[in-house]
Amino acid sequence: MAAINRDPLTAPHALRNDALLALLTTAHAIVVALLTDDGRRPDALGWTLLLAAQVPLVWRRRRPMLVLAAVVVLIGPYHALDFNHAAPTPAAYVALYTVAVTSRPLRALVTGGIVLAVPLTIMVVVNTHQAVELLRISGWVVVVLFVGIDVRFYRQYVAAIVERAERAERTREEEARRRVAEERLRIARDLHDLLAHSITLIGVQTSVAAHVLAADPERLDRRTVAKALDDIAETCRTARGELRTTLEVLREAGTAPDGRGPLPALDGVSDLVEAARLAGARVEQTVRLGPVPPAVGAAAYRIVQEALTNAVRHAGPEPSVQVTLREQDGALHVSVSDDGTGPTPGGTPGFGLVGMRERARSVGGTLDAGPRENGGFQVTATLPLTTTDATRGTR
Repeated sequence: MAAINRDPLTAPHALRNDALLALLTTAHAIVVALLTDDGRRPDALGWTLLLAAQVPLVWRRRRPMLVLAAVVVLIGPYHALDFNHAAPTPAAYVALYTVAVTSRPLRALVTGGIVLAVPLTIMVVVNTHQAVELLRISGWVVVVLFVGIDVRFYRQYVAAIVERAERAERTREEEARRRVAEERLRIARDLHDLLAHSITLIGVQTSVAAHVLAADPERLDRRTVAKALDDIAETCRTARGELRTTLEVLREAGTAPDGRGPLPALDGVSDLVEAARLAGARVEQTVRLGPVPPAVGAAAYRIVQEALTNAVRHAGPEPSVQVTLREQDGALHVSVSDDGTGPTPGGTPGFGLVGMRERARSVGGTLDAGPRENGGFQVTATLPLTTTDATRGTR
């Protein structure tokens, strides 16, 4: 089966195997010529023609048509001299089969017709009885042709199956690489949002405590310092819990690919607002919406989180921030605006705005961010409430 499935033009050790095949047909020809009475026994010329007809088979894979032509040219005079007619038959069949299995079907059939016509013409002139006998056994030539053509089609079919399997394997590998890249990007976004938000709040709360300690050491406001430290501890606990949830997907290789932990939801927006208030921002929250798909809720949560983080970091001391979440025309509209001074010009750009836009696109939405006409900064996002299977469940 391996020999049938393999392309003869690319098979290993082709020349060696064909040389062994030529030796086998030569031995068969000698035995048949010596032991059977189909025609007269070859003389010196007959043996020369018979043995010479076996030699081209060594190169049958490289030049099938030339090999067949050489075999026919040598066998034609052999048959015309009425030597043993069965002896050179295997060599002719091998050469004809090679042409059929390596050439187009029409070309193989035309070649087979010519191969039949030449000896028939010769035998009609030399020996009419042998011509009739040759015509009677010509069915074997047809059989050899169609076996070669059938094997050719079978090899093409097997090659097509192998090619489809390889293409499917490449597709699976590319899909796996794409999923890995998407998962890395998702984790990077989550870590950025979580760490930027938590570190910003801790920095602001630490500044508050340091200011209280340095402002008037004689009249230390222990309650304010204690509250600032408690807020820092609470922020650390919250950040640690979210960080553990985010990194659980990387813990064990045996976990499910979609094991991403619970998605953040819009219920947690109130905690974000409260954390921003503790950091010194004056935040007003307006929420008018019904049930929201988990993927859309997670995207909106992260957008609000990053927008509040930027407001606390860049809007200046005690900024006024408006957070609005409302449902309209089948979409969730998110707006976070402040009246602060905005980021310092010439500063190092971060990944906050890029991450927010990626969050919005992950659920088929859009996001705009930029300075307001009357001062401050505003982030607006429109997230459709109907998600596709590709976006459902993403973070």
